[in-house]
Amino acid sequence: MSSTDRDTGIITICLILLTVFSTGAVLYVLRAVLVPFVLALFITMGLSPLIDVQIRRLRFPRGVAVVTSVMIAVLLLALAGIITSVSVARMIQNAGQYQQQIRVFAVNTVERLPLDEYGIDASQFIGQFTAQVGGVVLGIGNAVIDILSNGVLVTVFVIFLLIGRSTARPQGSVWTEVESRVQRYLGVKFLVSLVTGFSVGMVLQLLGVQYALMFGLLSFLLNFIPSVGSIVATLLPLPVVMVDPSLSTMAAVLAIAVPGAIQMTMGNFIEPKIYGGSLDIHPIVTLMSLVLWGTLWGVVGMFLAAPLAAVIRIFLGRLEHTRPFAEAMAGRLDPLFGED
Repeated sequence: MSSTDRDTGIITICLILLTVFSTGAVLYVLRAVLVPFVLALFITMGLSPLIDVQIRRLRFPRGVAVVTSVMIAVLLLALAGIITSVSVARMIQNAGQYQQQIRVFAVNTVERLPLDEYGIDASQFIGQFTAQVGGVVLGIGNAVIDILSNGVLVTVFVIFLLIGRSTARPQGSVWTEVESRVQRYLGVKFLVSLVTGFSVGMVLQLLGVQYALMFGLLSFLLNFIPSVGSIVATLLPLPVVMVDPSLSTMAAVLAIAVPGAIQMTMGNFIEPKIYGGSLDIHPIVTLMSLVLWGTLWGVVGMFLAAPLAAVIRIFLGRLEHTRPFAEAMAGRLDPLFGED
């Protein structure tokens, strides 16, 4: 390799790094505007098939179809906002009691562990564990409240995006592929999450677990976070279950085992079968996207991590110079290293 080629390669790498860091800084600084807009964009993609059905099947004029869809969107957002705000308000109101239950659970657990033999301060460990778990619960609650507080701005964005949406798009265009993949993902994910949340809430309610409705709602919401969400949703009721004297040992075991089985069945068997494919993203890339968007946009970014990674992969796949990176995001590394 000549010195010129080597210098060109170094300059290219430096430019790529500068572009990535500057883009990340812009996304972080403008998150107050970008987060509602991106949420509205995905909501618009989810509602677009409803407009198409009204125009093609019901023969509604486009204006009427858009107004009807906007009204449905507003009603759904209002309904979701009411249910979510009530549950989150209850969760935050009982955060102190829940955190105390976590502490009792941690104390009972630590007493059975030989932490002193490893030089670990038990009291410090309990304090950090309680603060971390309580912080996760409050973080989720605050993130949901933040989304609801931006509900008006999201609704305005949705209205203008639906009005400005064009139904005539050339087949094979980038945006057509993006819409198709995202719409299918959102539809399947919403259906699976709804069934999961309802099932978990009903099971916990039948077993007599406190805050069963809240945990069912959190299971619905956290199911949109890839991989990590279902694990967190399964473990969240653990402190409440373990320290509730009214629950029998069998009920306590079932309160964790049955929701865990529901999450595993829906995520690993039902959802892939309904979807019939995937976003064509490697699991490692999904986790990296989860960390990246979670760092930039908080919990909301974690909800959007999977579809955003899919959108980025689609755009990278349309350009010749970035196509190997798109293939690498799907787990196919041969094009990236130039192997046949």
